[in-house]
Amino acid sequence: MYDHIGLRVADLDAATRFYTAVLAPLGYVLCSSGDGYAGFGPKGEPGLWLHLNKGRKADGAHIAFRAGNHDAVKAFHSEGLKSGGRDNGGAGPRKDYSPTYYAAFLIDPDGNNVEAVCV
Repeated sequence: MYDHIGLRVADLDAATRFYTAVLAPLGYVLCSSGDGYAGFGPKGEPGLWLHLNKGRKADGAHIAFRAGNHDAVKAFHSEGLKSGGRDNGGAGPRKDYSPTYYAAFLIDPDGNNVEAVCV
């Protein structure tokens, strides 16, 4: 549905560590980085871009990443907590979304709500 998403971050190093940790269980890697930016996705295909924001703090966004299975959702949540994220809903079923919806939610270091979901 989308080509890429860009998030403004206050601390690029902290955000890069966080997304490197939480996206690894989902099969995504740091594909590109430079002065003021980092791009994540499947190898060679970044779809999530982090940009250093030197201005005012941006309002939080919501991003949901597809996970291949429940274990990947659990690892996403666990790695996120170890890497500076805050719990916003542990790994588990969300039957109010759909009968097979299984997800975990984190707040990243910049206040964005980040989800891993396996349907």
